[in-house]
Amino acid sequence: MLEGWFLWFILFWVVILITSMFIGGFFMFRKFLKRFPKEDGKSDMDWEEYYVNQTIHLWTAEQKELLSDLVSPVPELFRDVAKQKIAGKIGELAVKERASAITEDLVIRGYIIATPKRDHKFLRKKLLERQVNMNPYEHLFG
Repeated sequence: MLEGWFLWFILFWVVILITSMFIGGFFMFRKFLKRFPKEDGKSDMDWEEYYVNQTIHLWTAEQKELLSDLVSPVPELFRDVAKQKIAGKIGELAVKERASAITEDLVIRGYIIATPKRDHKFLRKKLLERQVNMNPYEHLFG
């Protein structure tokens, strides 16, 4: 039978592996729920892709750079996912407003709307670094 430090070593690794599997399973389940179709037959991710594809020709290099700069505080592992979600929201706003181009105002509004409330502190900090006037956007933070 196992005894001493080797027993504790094995128990430690069992706990680490089980915890890792729960964390991974949690994120996989969240991704599954985003891919799950809603009442209209499309999932959240399908709508994001739709709006990005509908507005891809409206993006300028300057606006793409702005979006990349705004998502820079996001950890690199999640940055592409965050950028896709935010670009989908910006595209949705552009389609609803029938915009002829993606503007800085659209990028900022879409970024605020797509960002979870718990991250608004970091978002405000990043916008202040870029010297963006926050007054027109305060109602979006509520």
